[in-house]
Amino acid sequence: MMYLIIAVLCSVAVSVLLKILRQKNIDIRQTIVAGYPVAFLLTWVLLKPDVSSIGALGNAWGIIIALGVLLPAVFIILGRAIESVGMVATDAAQRLSLIIPIVAAFLLFGEVLTGTRILGLALGFLALGALVYRPQHGLINTQAKQTPLWLFGVWLGYGVIDILFKQVAKQGAAFPLTLFVAFGLAGLLLLVYLLITRVRWQGNALSAGLLLGALNMGNIYAYVRAHQVLSESPSIVFTGMNVGVIAVATLIGVGIFKEQLNRINIVGLLLAVCCVAILFLA
Repeated sequence: MMYLIIAVLCSVAVSVLLKILRQKNIDIRQTIVAGYPVAFLLTWVLLKPDVSSIGALGNAWGIIIALGVLLPAVFIILGRAIESVGMVATDAAQRLSLIIPIVAAFLLFGEVLTGTRILGLALGFLALGALVYRPQHGLINTQAKQTPLWLFGVWLGYGVIDILFKQVAKQGAAFPLTLFVAFGLAGLLLLVYLLITRVRWQGNALSAGLLLGALNMGNIYAYVRAHQVLSESPSIVFTGMNVGVIAVATLIGVGIFKEQLNRINIVGLLLAVCCVAILFLA
């Protein structure tokens, strides 16, 4: 259970860090690019990828390139979503992204869609709608219009990344090697982009990246280890991770950052928990 607790805390800590950086007007793109060398190195040390088999990746390279683009992009979107709607709704939307690979499995890969899964998917979409709901008073400003877009971006981005990782695994590419190459490519592409745009570098943004990279890798490593240690009880790991993140993020978001939730948002959180539980049991 210790690995599961560490995975939950690292995941929420990433959102807390991004929220603090946004409040201080720090360029999180620089934080993200500085975090990738840390994640790259930790992947090498902790997961020990077999670099000698890199030539056997074959058709998986297309998927890895897509991951190299999406991984930093979804982090940037995550930061904007946290700024717009807070970490409670954003982390819940991230957990609800499990809907996307389930729908893809049905539409693209021929899996059977059962009644239980239909119920779980319906609850998931209702939860997502409830989480993005914000009552409007008077004129609707630009930020209010963009709020649902950032949250849906988090949901869609993490869902597509999940599909890509699953497809790489099916092609026989080892998860550690895939993660290793994807981290390296993501960091390189984002660095090139920032250099081309002649960004003004911020020392505090780069130093925060060291923490972001460690937390991101800590989340992934602890989650993988939790599945290995609790291999006979995957339901505990899956449900504990997703429900745990929603619960801890809610406590921190409301208790420490004083984020405001209306009644419909609260219903959305409850629906999100039910969705996660039902989709796994299905």
